[in-house]
Amino acid sequence: MNSLQKAKAKSTAIAATVFLAPALILICVYMIYPVIDTFVTSVYKWNGISSDKIFVGMSNWNTLIHDSKFWASFMHNVVVMIFSILLQIPLGLLLATFLDASGRKANIFKIIWFFPYLMSSVAIAFLFNYILATNGGLFSAIATLFSGHKVNVDLLGRNPQALFAIIGVMAWQFTPFYMVYFIAGYGNIDTSLYEAAVIDGCTRKDYLFKIAIPLLGPIFKTACTMSLIGSLKYFDMVFNMTQGGPAGGTELMATYMYKLSFSQFNMGYGSCVAAGMFILITLIALLFQKVFVVKEDY
Repeated sequence: MNSLQKAKAKSTAIAATVFLAPALILICVYMIYPVIDTFVTSVYKWNGISSDKIFVGMSNWNTLIHDSKFWASFMHNVVVMIFSILLQIPLGLLLATFLDASGRKANIFKIIWFFPYLMSSVAIAFLFNYILATNGGLFSAIATLFSGHKVNVDLLGRNPQALFAIIGVMAWQFTPFYMVYFIAGYGNIDTSLYEAAVIDGCTRKDYLFKIAIPLLGPIFKTACTMSLIGSLKYFDMVFNMTQGGPAGGTELMATYMYKLSFSQFNMGYGSCVAAGMFILITLIALLFQKVFVVKEDY
């Protein structure tokens, strides 16, 4: 019997290795190796093209620590992170609550509200560049209509309006994702809980705030973690809308890293910025996981 168990365990291990090997290889090649190579490149002075790399040790890291532009970009990321969580998560929950309470008759809203998430960030950036344009944009047209004379509303050319305008566009795109996420969370709640609550005289409001939403605690934690990490590494929409302007008012760590690496061809220092991003995002995510504790068993 013992030999049979060993043979079975060996067969299971071989099968697991065969099926996991492709995924593990891809993870190593496309995730682990690039991170390691980024840290290695960060100790060199290199333009990203030539074969000559000059070893500079911790010089890039010393520059990064005292780089005011990097820390300003980091603070912009923090602002985006805070407002993304404060806007996208509650709005997603609100929409999901409406759809869950309305049932099938609200299915059309699922399609309409989810549509922004299906669009690419680049397409959305170009769309809102026209909507937020100073001359002929939507807000300028509305202001002109109500004031009776031509008014130019400049949202992307002034600080801090530009950063908050972009945060609003981000919320428009990503709130539907959290809406679907919370709908799935509502779907996992046993319907017998609602039936028992109704029998006990619980109103829909009491059920929502005292039973349903508390049960979504783990969903909240995961959603906030995804929003946090996504906000700290955001790039494409910001770059296509403002390219970090005006005067660096919307510069994020990712856009700053891109400019250093691919516009200024300072790949060594750009890799250092990318490595710094990796460290900061990891630390903030771990801290958030440690601080944000939810009860998962009821």
